[in-house]
Amino acid sequence: MKFKFDNIPMDLLIPNMLSATVWVLEIFFLTILFAIPLGFLVALGRRSKHKIISLPIQLYQLIFRGTPLMLQLFFFMYAPFYIFNISFGRFTACIMAFTINYAAYFGEIFRGGIAAIPKGQYEAAKVLGYTKFQTFMKIILPQVIKHVIPAMGNELMTLVKDTSLAHVISIPELFRVASKAGSKYFSTMPIIIAAVFYLVMNTVVEVVFKKIEKRMEYYKN
Repeated sequence: MKFKFDNIPMDLLIPNMLSATVWVLEIFFLTILFAIPLGFLVALGRRSKHKIISLPIQLYQLIFRGTPLMLQLFFFMYAPFYIFNISFGRFTACIMAFTINYAAYFGEIFRGGIAAIPKGQYEAAKVLGYTKFQTFMKIILPQVIKHVIPAMGNELMTLVKDTSLAHVISIPELFRVASKAGSKYFSTMPIIIAAVFYLVMNTVVEVVFKKIEKRMEYYKN
């Protein structure tokens, strides 16, 4: 493939890629919407003293962190039909795979953030008359958020790039559109333009998380 674009109708390619970027953003935001709360529950369950709760969650995290997301996309796309005779739409299967995969990672991030809080803060809150719920919401949670912001920012930048894997189940996202255009016009230019799109989106993620991190600086241990 050559670096050329004189034969590429840019007035058609760019709008198509912008339209495909909407799919990327939908996958990104829906994954965040569902995976972060689920990841928090995973973290709490992983910290449970009851093995009947913590062990299955450890197994779940091992499976979904230890196998490729691409395979998980195939699984949620095709396995329900063959196992339960139930089929999901491509986008639904995509969001399910991304959510369950990223919840496993978020759960580990949150677990580390909770574990980083000194036990003395729980004891001090108890002396002050705080309930367990008040202690967690007013004292522990803000500090947990502060601890996990860098790791979460890194994970969400990875999420932006991972949306390109949705093409394996024919979601018309950015990478799929770019690769098809590259094949059609025998040029690497669509791939390069797609790379710029991903870079811009990840730059926005980084800037947002730097601002959040700066605002959380007043939570000192």
